[in-house]
Amino acid sequence: MTVKGLRPEVLSMETYVPGKTVEEVRRELGLQKIVKLGSNENPYAPFPASLEAMRSEVGNANRYPDIAFEEIKELLAGIQGVGPENIAISHGAEGMLQAMGKCFIGPGDEVLLPSATYGLYKEISRLMGARIIEIPMDDRRSIDMEGLRGAVSGRTRLIWLCNPNNPTGTVFDPGSLGSILDIIPDCAWVVLDEAYAEFAPPEDLPDRSRLILEGKNLISVRTFSKAYGLAGARLGYGIAREEVITAMDTVSEPFNANRLGIAAGVAVLTKDREACERATLLILSERERVSRQLGMMGLEVVPSRANFIFFETPRLADELAGDLLRRGVIVRPCGGWGYERSIRVTVGTEEENNFFLEALEETLKTSDTAGSGPMARGEDTNGSIR
Repeated sequence: MTVKGLRPEVLSMETYVPGKTVEEVRRELGLQKIVKLGSNENPYAPFPASLEAMRSEVGNANRYPDIAFEEIKELLAGIQGVGPENIAISHGAEGMLQAMGKCFIGPGDEVLLPSATYGLYKEISRLMGARIIEIPMDDRRSIDMEGLRGAVSGRTRLIWLCNPNNPTGTVFDPGSLGSILDIIPDCAWVVLDEAYAEFAPPEDLPDRSRLILEGKNLISVRTFSKAYGLAGARLGYGIAREEVITAMDTVSEPFNANRLGIAAGVAVLTKDREACERATLLILSERERVSRQLGMMGLEVVPSRANFIFFETPRLADELAGDLLRRGVIVRPCGGWGYERSIRVTVGTEEENNFFLEALEETLKTSDTAGSGPMARGEDTNGSIR
């Protein structure tokens, strides 16, 4: 960059480059059938009541939303077993994560995070001038909670955790979170990003509400983008102690969620509950089927607790992803996370998954040099997309 006056922290950040869209691939390659399995979206949504709620709310788009977000906070509090005062609403989960950085990170503060996880944590920390310490993943591609615990010091101010983790889909032992919360300094906080929690068995996850109500320095971040199928509506929320919610609301922009997103969120939590649960069950069933099929191809599959599958390939992931792209399948190569021969694929519908499996099987039969051109290397691999 050549813009004068920019903060050094801005210059240190990596530019966000999203995964390819269906429209972009159709424009570049002229393909008719394209399956997007690269951004972990819900293929069965938006659900009927959510869609109708957004249509009905369009007529009010000239008015700001209720700044208190009372109705949706009440609904979320009931689901999570906390009070409405423990809920903050945001413009996507990313809005909540940005608020965490504003609240808790200053220049020179120490931040801990896993080496292979959602890329926005690092960029937020860089922007705030933090000293970032990355902890390598363990042999199971899971977050090394013992390693994180050992890295905690008196200078630690924030620990970023994604559970289930993106891009690997793994979860850490639920009890290990408490062991970290027990030793961090009073001025340090753990941010628990649970964007994919609805796809994991509850017993595999920490009891975040209990820990928060017990007064632990924990903030849970959730989203409506995945299980609830509202990625385009940009709606997220946080769960924390009341005084933390007040701080987050203070640093966030006013009216930091839009009317359409709020209307759809209320609908999916009430009228669309059964449709949402059916879709989740379909995703879980397809996740297991696709994982088995990948295993039958001789590929190493990491057991997933998310709506995507992380697997090893015999070829460089960028090249393989490029070949799949030319066959109309968008996936996520994981070289940017340090896994040069790994792919992350979203669990789609049965038809979409079959299309992917057939394309992958055909692609694996090609020579190792196939797909090594510019298109294969054109996919972003910085790990920023969800």
